[in-house]
Amino acid sequence: MSSNMTSSANYKPPAPAADAATGSHGTTTATTTSSTMASPQQQQQQQIQNHAQAPHSPNLPSRIASVMIMGLTGVISRTFLYGFNDIEVKGLDRFKQLLDSREDPERRERGLLTVSNHISVLDDPVVWGVLPLSYAFNPNNLRWTLAAHDICFANPTFSAFFTAGQVLPCHRLKHSAHGGLFQPSLTQAIRLLSSQPFTQPGFSPAPLTSPVTSLSTPSAVDIPDPFTIGTLTYSTTGSDSHPAPSIYTRNRHSWVHVFPEGLVHQHPQVDLRYFKWGVARLILESEPAPDVVPMFIDGTQHVMNEERGFPRFLPRIGKKIRVAFGEVVDYEREFGDLRRRWRREVERVRQQEEEEVKAAKGNELVAVENSSSKPRLLGDLPEQLKYSEEAQKIRIECARRMREQVLKVRRELGGYDESDPNFGEASTWAPDRKVKAEKYKSRVDGSEINQD
Repeated sequence: MSSNMTSSANYKPPAPAADAATGSHGTTTATTTSSTMASPQQQQQQQIQNHAQAPHSPNLPSRIASVMIMGLTGVISRTFLYGFNDIEVKGLDRFKQLLDSREDPERRERGLLTVSNHISVLDDPVVWGVLPLSYAFNPNNLRWTLAAHDICFANPTFSAFFTAGQVLPCHRLKHSAHGGLFQPSLTQAIRLLSSQPFTQPGFSPAPLTSPVTSLSTPSAVDIPDPFTIGTLTYSTTGSDSHPAPSIYTRNRHSWVHVFPEGLVHQHPQVDLRYFKWGVARLILESEPAPDVVPMFIDGTQHVMNEERGFPRFLPRIGKKIRVAFGEVVDYEREFGDLRRRWRREVERVRQQEEEEVKAAKGNELVAVENSSSKPRLLGDLPEQLKYSEEAQKIRIECARRMREQVLKVRRELGGYDESDPNFGEASTWAPDRKVKAEKYKSRVDGSEINQD
């Protein structure tokens, strides 16, 4: 593990510039015209000041709620795994050593991203029951994840519970017009993997419009951002409100776990669907590059099989469950070339924006000041970086390589047929428009699909 971690740690992306002034009470306020025109030395000083004044942690009731919910969930999960099932875990000691090295947020040098297959509605949080109980009541060193907004955040009670459980609301395009690759919760995840100030050199923050009050679907610039409107919350729709965990300094370089298949996939040989491209954003855009650990899960599909009968709400017991943690990925070897390609694409778009400003203003000095001296917030992308052909190719390849890392752990665990190479292609899993049901058998592999 140490050699892989060293390879990842040796990768040092360019240092970000400053972008926002922080209020005396820890909330951020928009930069003024004078600060955006400041010299690099003044911007650096402002960056240091911003970090010093950022709030350290949520209020005491929120912290207590998080400790209790994360802790008790850990106790229940561990009791269920080890008390009622046959559990096999590989690579746990190595993973615990990694967590132990990250216990003090102030000493963390990068975020931690874990990535696994998704075979049951119980995958999270039950698999974290493999961690000893000494970890359960320390949410500051436990995972953040994303979950369906229409299920886990369907009402205020659910929303409060899952927020305290370190879950970010994720909109699914099948159920919401607010879903997709560039929704605010992915921005939060990128920032949780990073550390303040959340800025990118070379771009200006996108302008915000007035808060949305109609029922129309807001655009990206309509959705408030905590680092530009000076609040401790953010919105996923333009009308809802959620705490913004990345604004707190204790959450710097956090651990984020994702299931890039995007839905429960119960294949007989536990093969993997293609990975959706949000995982590529986390790998490529976090600053600095995170430590990436692939995982593989098997057995929870028998605990909560999608075809289970009455009593459907009860998990089955006496099952064989396998959880395997891979080694920290050698980031430079696996993703270094893609990150360099991403940097080049960012620079190309920056230069193009700068040229457009020059042409519009007819004044080179003004153009430079308006384009390069105002950094764009981390996770905030201009349209060209969202949809350019090169950006999409980079994300597709990054997600494909990440899927191969999870398959590698599956292969090392043993006992499975080789993966079908077609399963790694998005085109293989193109939605069947004729199917209207939420639950149905996949036309590709006959597995039970649940998109409810």
